[in-house]
Amino acid sequence: MSLIDDVMKEVNTVMGLVNERQIDAAEALIKKEQRIFVLGAGRSGLMAKGFAMRLMHIGYTVFVIGETITPSIQAGDVLVAVSGSGKTRSIVELAQKAKADGVTVIGVTSRADSPLGELADTTLVVPGATKAGDGVQSIQLLSTLFDQSVHITLDVLCLKLSRRDHISNDSAKSTHSNME
Repeated sequence: MSLIDDVMKEVNTVMGLVNERQIDAAEALIKKEQRIFVLGAGRSGLMAKGFAMRLMHIGYTVFVIGETITPSIQAGDVLVAVSGSGKTRSIVELAQKAKADGVTVIGVTSRADSPLGELADTTLVVPGATKAGDGVQSIQLLSTLFDQSVHITLDVLCLKLSRRDHISNDSAKSTHSNME
């Protein structure tokens, strides 16, 4: 078996443990008339930014927390917060603040019983290995397996949203950057 096969086996193991009903619950909280904000640190933040880009492609108003052009988050908005351990202080504190301000919080973490998992209105549990040692163990470094699996999970969420909203590939393509 090759190293590629080993990595794919790990990803398939984690994705087999992701509960699609949790993705459906997140889908129910995300509506076109709402603003969506994403939050994450490090590689989790990169996965959140990839999700934000795809949401933009399918017609959502989406912002990345920490970018200079991001407006203030308000009651009625949705925050998607990503943290492998669910304990990253900067992520949990901002999610707590958002929730206190009337924002709907979707947590993406490897542990439902983490601070992020417990404060979120709904939680997507993606049990890939994290740098803290949570989740399905991996031959890969740090949180790579969590990051890979979060990317796929959030892409599945976008696919569900695009199907619900009747957004075709051609429609999504029309919003893709033309400044390349």
